[in-house]
Amino acid sequence: MLYGFECECGDEVDARRIAIGYQTCLRCGDVEAKQRKFLIANFNKQGYQLFSNPDDLRFTNPKRTT
Repeated sequence: MLYGFECECGDEVDARRIAIGYQTCLRCGDVEAKQRKFLIANFNKQGYQLFSNPDDLRFTNPKRTT
């Protein structure tokens, strides 16, 4: 197996993962993916929109008073 460089945990990262843009080993990448949260909102006549911060959803209401 080809190895590129060392991950934060000390494991070596496969060169194929580095080639496609990942900088972590599989184990650390799995932990990072589980910590990430997303919110998808469906707007009328606009389709779906992805939000990484739920507070940003409050600013999409055009009739908001505060």
